[in-house]
Amino acid sequence: MGHQAINWRGVFPAVSTQFKPDFSLDLDATHRVVSKLVADGVSGLVVCGTVGENTSLTMTEKLSVIETAKAAAAGRVPVIAGVAEFTTAFAQKMVNEARFAGVDGVMVMPALVYSAKPHETAMHFRSVATSTDLPVMVYNNPPVYKNDVTPDILASLKDCENIVCFKDSSGDTRRFIDLRNAVGDRFVLFAGLDDVVLESIAVGAVGWVSGMSNAFPREGETLFRLAMQKRFDEALSLYQWFMPLLHLDARPDLVQCIKLCEEILGRGSAVTRPPRLSLEGAARDEVKAIVDNALTRRPALPDVGL
Repeated sequence: MGHQAINWRGVFPAVSTQFKPDFSLDLDATHRVVSKLVADGVSGLVVCGTVGENTSLTMTEKLSVIETAKAAAAGRVPVIAGVAEFTTAFAQKMVNEARFAGVDGVMVMPALVYSAKPHETAMHFRSVATSTDLPVMVYNNPPVYKNDVTPDILASLKDCENIVCFKDSSGDTRRFIDLRNAVGDRFVLFAGLDDVVLESIAVGAVGWVSGMSNAFPREGETLFRLAMQKRFDEALSLYQWFMPLLHLDARPDLVQCIKLCEEILGRGSAVTRPPRLSLEGAARDEVKAIVDNALTRRPALPDVGL
């Protein structure tokens, strides 16, 4: 298995999937989005995640997005595909198809819809992981996906060699420390929620699956590197500027918020697939005001070797 060699570190934007005004998939625009992110210095890509509107895509569309991202990345950064399915069997099938499409790894969500007991959640991840030789990132996002992947659950999976990474979007940075205490550095730790990224790095995260880095990739990568370089004064200053934007990643309508930011910055379209509806009226004005305010005070970025 090739998982020993994973080079998952740094900022991996959770890339948006681009749609045409009639909601059909726009692969050319998705290719442009990915190419621009890689050119701006991101360290990796997650496609078909929460921001990528995974559950609004057919399997064929998901595979098209994966292939498009792989082509755009052209081997320069790893491409990880989100796997969000109703059943363990569907998830296994999706992982197998994603492997065939050439992904470098998969980010697996708990089984959707069903509120699982802890041992069921563990078995879902175990069954998906043992069905493939791809490296697996376990994705915990209890506010969105209802099933909480606790440090205890993850510790019970430590014998699954290709479960290599834990992405936590609970917002509770104590999870990283509890996991360390339970299993040492068995898993690579990734921050999953934008507005606790600095704290996550301070307690051991070496990667960040980021929503707002879709719109502000250089700021995201700079913040991340400052924190990793333990330049916390500079990181805190940038974090403070970034925070109103980063909070958008923690809202239920994060996808609409992030896509609107991409549109304002000329990086993509704000079109989302129903049931998600693009922001309008006061909600749109509010996000636009946050972005406008950030742009008027956009800081000069310290050198981090980007």
